[in-house]
Amino acid sequence: MNFLTNTFFFRRIAILISFIIVSLILWNTYTFFQKFKQEERVKMEILGIAQKELANADLNSNIALPDKIITTNTNIPLILVDSDGNIISNQNLDSVKSLNPEFLKEQLAIMKSENAPIEISYQGSNKQFIYYKNSDLLNKLTYYPIALILILILFLSVIYLFYSSNKVAETNKLWTGMAKETAHQIGTPLSSLLGWIAILKMEKVDDKYVEEIEKDVSRLNTIANRFSKIGSTPELKKENIVAITKTAYDYLQSRSSKQISFSFSTSTEEIYTNLNTELFGWVIENLIKNAIDAMQGKGSLNLKIENTDKKVKITVSDTGKGMSKKLFRQIFKPGFTTKKRGWGLGLSLSKRIVEDYHKGKIFVQKSEIDKGTTFQILLDRF
Repeated sequence: MNFLTNTFFFRRIAILISFIIVSLILWNTYTFFQKFKQEERVKMEILGIAQKELANADLNSNIALPDKIITTNTNIPLILVDSDGNIISNQNLDSVKSLNPEFLKEQLAIMKSENAPIEISYQGSNKQFIYYKNSDLLNKLTYYPIALILILILFLSVIYLFYSSNKVAETNKLWTGMAKETAHQIGTPLSSLLGWIAILKMEKVDDKYVEEIEKDVSRLNTIANRFSKIGSTPELKKENIVAITKTAYDYLQSRSSKQISFSFSTSTEEIYTNLNTELFGWVIENLIKNAIDAMQGKGSLNLKIENTDKKVKITVSDTGKGMSKKLFRQIFKPGFTTKKRGWGLGLSLSKRIVEDYHKGKIFVQKSEIDKGTTFQILLDRF
């Protein structure tokens, strides 16, 4: 218990530290972005002063420095406009596209949205304005926090999936252990019941009663074998699926309400496929029991087996309460149940038996509220 508590504690600490680290990185990136943006602003202001000095220079002025400042700007796109908003010149924009006035207007609108203009006043009268865009490097930095957030989400998703899979594995291990222990516990009274049956035969009890008891004992033995196979890979053999399905069907029909009308149909009496008899019989029983529960002991149940070129189709239909489409997938999840009493394991086990062990498919073919539900199983033919 202490180990589990410590593990849970360390998980929370690890997640908390991860959040702190990523938060610090994001804050540092934001601070760096703002500082870099301010440096670009200062650079543009210096360029504006150089532009002003160059415009006010006479023939004797040394224009080497202002010219150097202007020409060294190779990464920040800018547009120079007059006081009326007319474009005078541009720098670091696409030379071909810049020939199009509409392109320049679009770029100017972008620049106005990104940064405040820098004013250049010539001898206190004529005014010009420098509009500029963020440099490519600054634009790339804006996506860096987004990338970090995506990495964080991915990191947390991996952690979540890792711990979820561990939890599922632990749960499966627990259920497997319980199933095997149940099979072991059933074995003791089974042996005793076999002895009592022998005594009943010696006492010459009515054979009809003894025969029914033997059926139930055989049923308990089948259940014990089923539980013992959970968690291990079952052996599949070439079997007649019609006979196996009919056996499970007959057993439940004889023990169900007489107000339920049972119907069994098949295209042929022999259809062979690779099966584990005990586990597949469990699937059929689960579907029939669910149908009986859905009808609340009154209605019609139809089981149909069809033989196609490559597949065997087993269809179980009832006239029960039905379900909405959003439940078609959920009902196969472990623990999900629409019953007031139930563990929600029957259909999830059936799905595992059919799809994991027999490489087939089981699904809700159709269902309507208050009209009934149809389940279908697809298996490869032998």
